[in-house]
Amino acid sequence: MVERKSLKLGKVELSYLEWSQGQEPLLLLHGLADLGWVWSSLGDYLAPNYHIIAPDLRGHGESSKPETGYKFSDYINDLDALMSYFGWNSATIIAHSWSAKLAAIWATKQPERFKNLILIDPFFIDKMPSMFKVTFPLLYKVLPFLKAMGPFNSYEEAEKLARSLKQYRGWSPLQQQVFQLAIEEKIEGKWGSKFMPQARDEIFEEVMKYSGLTQVIDLPTLLIKPQQGLNRTEWQLKPYKKYLKRLQIVEVPGNHWAFLVEPDAFNKAVEAFLKEQFS
Repeated sequence: MVERKSLKLGKVELSYLEWSQGQEPLLLLHGLADLGWVWSSLGDYLAPNYHIIAPDLRGHGESSKPETGYKFSDYINDLDALMSYFGWNSATIIAHSWSAKLAAIWATKQPERFKNLILIDPFFIDKMPSMFKVTFPLLYKVLPFLKAMGPFNSYEEAEKLARSLKQYRGWSPLQQQVFQLAIEEKIEGKWGSKFMPQARDEIFEEVMKYSGLTQVIDLPTLLIKPQQGLNRTEWQLKPYKKYLKRLQIVEVPGNHWAFLVEPDAFNKAVEAFLKEQFS
């Protein structure tokens, strides 16, 4: 049902997954250190009714990994060009974690590109406090989505760690596939993530500098809030309720990676919102 393709955008080549059975455009944006394959369950589930594109964002997966160029503006330019390539004037944008902040910034700059917006447990939708910069080296070691970067002495060592991480809790066939496609053998027999350190470093600088929500966004928006996710308190939900004027909030089981650990419930929550918008 799904095909892997690539598109040359200047000096950057984007690899992407495409489900082309349906007509209504959906653009799926993975989070930091992930890749388009995290959406494989959702893509298969929604494929009959939607034309779905899930890119590996630059610095991730099979896409290009330039030495620099990982600002929010760089990603927005890539995604704008990707939509133009498909002839999409607008689409429903579904974005997870760091890319949910990216999507909110993009919606502020180019609201005409959005039919609807689905934000999945955004990571630091406000500015990351500047005092966190001194802790970046520690964060890189303890955040679950960065622990799998490696390097590891063997694939077996990498898999052992992965099985202990939140995003792979349960170690289902879907999770195993995502992990295996996100890792590669490096020089001298070491193993590590396809996500690049230079992308990590520049993205964290951007997360610290910019707020995702700075003005009203008048789009039908769904905020998916996993039960064990990052956005649990009323204080954390305040900016969403302030700036997203057509907001719905739905809670789903699972953690920050609900689409990997509880995919059935997650897929149904997305489907229900989309049916409401397109009925």
